[in-house]
Amino acid sequence: MRNEKRTGWLLLTGGMAVLVPYTLLVVQFDYPDVLRKEPGDVLRAFHQGGIKLIFIWLAFALSGLPLLIAYKMIGRQLDAWFANMKWVTTIGTASLVFQIVGLLRWVFVVPMLANDYVSAAEPSEQFVLETVFRTVHQFGGVLLGEHLGQLFTVIWTVAISWCYQQLAATPKWISWLGYLSSIIYFMGQAELLATVIPSFPNWSAASFIGSTLWLIWLIAMGIIMLQRKE
Repeated sequence: MRNEKRTGWLLLTGGMAVLVPYTLLVVQFDYPDVLRKEPGDVLRAFHQGGIKLIFIWLAFALSGLPLLIAYKMIGRQLDAWFANMKWVTTIGTASLVFQIVGLLRWVFVVPMLANDYVSAAEPSEQFVLETVFRTVHQFGGVLLGEHLGQLFTVIWTVAISWCYQQLAATPKWISWLGYLSSIIYFMGQAELLATVIPSFPNWSAASFIGSTLWLIWLIAMGIIMLQRKE
């Protein structure tokens, strides 16, 4: 029971820690819409954000660390009932690592590109920097953070929701919220394909709605664990 309380605090803390910098980025950097703007516009906007914006991105990246511990603790708790739980925990851990690495490009790579872009004297120099940014963004952001990170998050969420549903360890609506957020979150993968196949049909709001519902599910899970009695 003590471990479950600790897990609940980690889920609640991690969920709230993600929500704060996420909200600041929405207000100050037009996130996540800014991810699909032209490279030059993104670099200029980032430069205008200054050091404060760099630290917001750093906080956003590091906010996932409490969840790494929580995922492992949940895996250990469920391992006695489900044989493949180690694989599920590995997938959940990998999802956070992918997203953290993807987010850290805004801390250690993009600031340098933004400064060089603003101070570039020739359009040809800006074109080169735009190409570099597009490559870094497509690999670190679209491939690692958004595709692998979000896809593995969906797999982990569905698996954990199913496990708790089988054990009747949480209210039914918690598992169904996990399923719903995962479905919508997964639909956001179509937008990623649209970055390389422009005609690919997609729902641009899917990732935002799915991730928001997922955060609500995560925080609700933490609250329920904290309220559980012996």
